[in-house]
Order: sequence, then C-alpha cells, then structure tokens
Amino acid sequence: MSITIKEIQPKKKELKKYVRLGIDLYRGNRYYVPPLIIDEVNTLLPSKNPAFDFCKAQSFIAFRNGRPAGRITAIINSQVNNRSGKKELRFGFMDFIDDEEVSKALFDAAIKWGKDHGMTSIVGPMGFTDMDHEGLLIEGFDEMGTMATIYNYPYYSRHLENLGFKKDIDWVEYRITIPSAIPEKYARISEIVKRKYNLRVLKFTSRKKVRQQYGQALFNLINEAYDHLYGYSPLTPRQIDYYINLYLGILRLEDVCVVVDSNDSLVGVGITISSFSNALRRSNGRLFPFGWRHFIKPLRGKEKVVDLLLVAVKPEYQNKGVNSLIFCDLIPIYIKNGYKFAESNPELECNDNVQKQWDYFEHRQHRRRRAYSMEI
Repeated sequence: MSITIKEIQPKKKELKKYVRLGIDLYRGNRYYVPPLIIDEVNTLLPSKNPAFDFCKAQSFIAFRNGRPAGRITAIINSQVNNRSGKKELRFGFMDFIDDEEVSKALFDAAIKWGKDHGMTSIVGPMGFTDMDHEGLLIEGFDEMGTMATIYNYPYYSRHLENLGFKKDIDWVEYRITIPSAIPEKYARISEIVKRKYNLRVLKFTSRKKVRQQYGQALFNLINEAYDHLYGYSPLTPRQIDYYINLYLGILRLEDVCVVVDSNDSLVGVGITISSFSNALRRSNGRLFPFGWRHFIKPLRGKEKVVDLLLVAVKPEYQNKGVNSLIFCDLIPIYIKNGYKFAESNPELECNDNVQKQWDYFEHRQHRRRRAYSMEI
C-alpha cells in the first residue's frame, strides 16, 4: 500500500484541512479536547503568529492510499537555538494512525527538511514557543485533557521509540481538589509572607486597566520567571501584544490574581481560567455557526474545573511563599463560583518546589507527558 507525503502551504484553506485532520483522528474519543480551529490555524500562519519573526516551519500530511493518515510540523526556533548553542529541530502538531510506515514517512520528511536547514538533532513534541502545546502524553489516557495540553493515543510513544527517540524530559500534571476553606497553615504562611515583604494583592474589574497598567509587565514577569525552564523561548513585545489580544477577552478577571510590592511593581501573577474542555468538545473546535453557544458556560465561570493557566513569581521572590498569597486570594473565589477541581497543567518533573505547594491540598498526579529527542 502506497504512502505519499504532501507539503502544506502556509495558507488558511490548507491549514484548516491540516488542523481538521488532527481532530478527525480522535473522532469518538471521549477524552480528547480539540483545539479551537481558528486559533490553531493562526498559530501556523506566518502572517498571524509573531513567533515567525524568529521561527521557520513546514507542515506535512501523510496519505495512505490517497486517504489522510497523519500530520506533523517541523519547526526551527532560532531564538532558542541561539541561546542553547544547539542546531535543534522541533516537531509538533503531530498525529497519525497506528501504522509505523506512516509515522516513519512523516518523520523522514520532517527530518529531511531540518537537515536541509542545517539541524543536527530533533526534539518534541513542542510548538513554536512554550505558549503552544508540548509533551507527548504517556500516562493518563483515561483523563479528559485541557485546552492547554496535548492528548494522543497510547501507541504514539511506541512509534517514537521504535524510530530511535529517547526521553529528554518529563512533565507531570495534578488534579487538585478545591478545599471548602483556605487551609489554616496556608493562610498563616500567606500573612507572614505579606508582612515580611510588604506585598499586597491587586484585583481588577476593567480589562482596559489590566492592559494599560500591567499588560506588558505581566508577560515580562513570565519571561523572567520561566527563563530557566526547559526549552523556554522568551516572548517578544510583538508576541506579548498577540497573547494579550488573544486571552484578555476570555479571562474572568476575578480568576486572576496579581501580587505587587510597596512600589506597585509586579512580584507574582496567577492567571487561571474556567475550563473550556467541555465547550471545545461539544463545539468540535468550531465557533460558528452554533459552536459559540457552548462557550457561554465557561465564560460565566459555571464549569466545575478551573485551569491554572499561568502562575509566575519574580525570581528573587521564588521559594518564599508568594504562591500562598495568590491561592489565598483565589480559593474563596473558586468556592464562590462552584469550582470543584483545579488542573495544574504541565510542571517539569524536576520542579520539586512547584509540586510541594500541592501538599497543602488533596491532590493526585493524573497525567505525565514527555519530550523525546534524537540526533539526526
């Protein structure tokens, strides 16, 4: 049976087919959360995604006997490579049927493209930057995903390992039960930290004020806090503007916490969001003509799960209990809104300090994901 590989042109019409192929491969799977199609297309469009200021990419679709059977995007992030000194090709947006000839053909195409551009190793699944999905799911296939993470079939890891890929690093994820009240010890820590460092919590009721007063500063803080993390690609001013425009409209401001010092300088931020997993599943990733109706519930904070989208603390304040201020502010809001669980989203398995904070709450590790790498 013949396999053919097609290079996808960076045009909206072709990329819509590319994104829909990824969704179609999970038809009937009750744990898969599709992306919002328009957002995924814009991520892959050079005219829309400012990451293309320092990235190159090429997407491929595999056909088995004329029928779509898989996809992959090869990415070169020159910003990360310049920081690391590596010539590393990333792969992402990857899906395929359980056919090792198909997966091999996809990776052969991606690797050839990378070698033609001077790359000597490959790593993934990763996106253009950390704001994209990353990490192959290797545990937790019977858990519903989140809008910020990859879901894939269990056989994917076998395909990659048979191709010669090895573990590079793992992320773990936790489901945290929202307590009925702030744990007493946690509240005490929060008060001590607040007094010791003269910190306070800010809340906003105006998106305009968030943008004007702290929009760029919030993402500059994220750049500082995440700079040392695996494969981090610092966000540029153009990217920051892009993500402010993308996310600000869907945030419920009471689910966002900002911590500042006595000079009103940012110290920490917690950006959390009512889960969109059910809405994305019910709409199958489409807003129109009727998919938008499913998004009303999370936009009103009426889901039972809250996603901890981005939590960041300025480096000089890390490991000093600042996170306790963030969650002491947010927990009463979660209780009021009826949230029952929080999703941590991926945390590096070696990041013990982040994971220790969940010891104050009922929690369980329910997913694990992996970045694989290989010399090419």
